[in-house]
Amino acid sequence: MTPSQERGFTLIELVVVITILGILAAFAVPRFISLDTSARTATVTGLEGTIKSAASLARGMSMASQSAVSVVMEGNTVNLTNNYPDASANGIANAINVNTGANGDFTFTAGAPAATGTAIWKRNGAPTPANCSVSYVPPAAAGAVPVVTVVTTGC
Repeated sequence: MTPSQERGFTLIELVVVITILGILAAFAVPRFISLDTSARTATVTGLEGTIKSAASLARGMSMASQSAVSVVMEGNTVNLTNNYPDASANGIANAINVNTGANGDFTFTAGAPAATGTAIWKRNGAPTPANCSVSYVPPAAAGAVPVVTVVTTGC
C-alpha cells in the first residue's frame, strides 16, 4: 500500500488570495458607487428628450387637427397652450409616459397656472432631488417654443 498524499492549499496561499481579492474590491467598489450617479443623470437627460419629443409631437398633432385647445395622444387628452402642451397634469404630463409618484422614478409637480407655470419632475432617490430634475415651461406666446431645463448637479 502506498501512502496517499493530501493535496490542498496552504494557509499562506489562502491569505495571499484573500488579500488580492480585498485589494481588487477596494478599487472596484468606488467605481460601482459612482455608477448610480451616472444612471440618475442619464435618466434625467433621457426625460429631457422625452419631454421635447412629446411637446413637438403634440404641436404637430395640433397643427394637423387645427385644434389649439387639446389633442389626444395615446388615449390621453393633452391640454394645449399656444399649440404646445401646458404645464398641468393634463398637459405635458399626459403627453409623456413616465413613472411618477412615491414608487416611481420621478415626482411630478404641475405648473400653476397651467398656461405659464413650470412643470417639474424631480428624480426620486437622488441625494438632492431638487437639483436632479427636469422642468418644462410652455411657450409664452404663439410662435414661441417651450423651455425645457435640466439640472443634474444633485444626481
